[in-house]
Amino acid sequence: MRRLIVAILVISLAPVSASLAKPAPPPPVHERPTDLVAADLGVPEQVFVDCFSGVSPEANHDPSVTQQHANKAILLPCLQAENPSITNEKLDSVMDKYRPEGPMPKP
Repeated sequence: MRRLIVAILVISLAPVSASLAKPAPPPPVHERPTDLVAADLGVPEQVFVDCFSGVSPEANHDPSVTQQHANKAILLPCLQAENPSITNEKLDSVMDKYRPEGPMPKP
């Protein structure tokens, strides 16, 4: 009888534990809507999140030209591996579109 009760509990809780096992949404990428950025670039959202994880954004939102180039050297090739049609200009345009503080000033 005890095994029957345990079996019933396990079976009844299985759907609950399965619903809890759903993957978490990607973390926000420095206040940018990752789903929209990814869609505009023509890549899956998780690809954008993964590529951006190697980037080191400036905390004060004012990166040096050197920092901008270093970040671009990481981000652009990673995104192009998924979508070779992404150009430097396209990436700049999309990132500026969704940058919370507005477009990046041109050096």
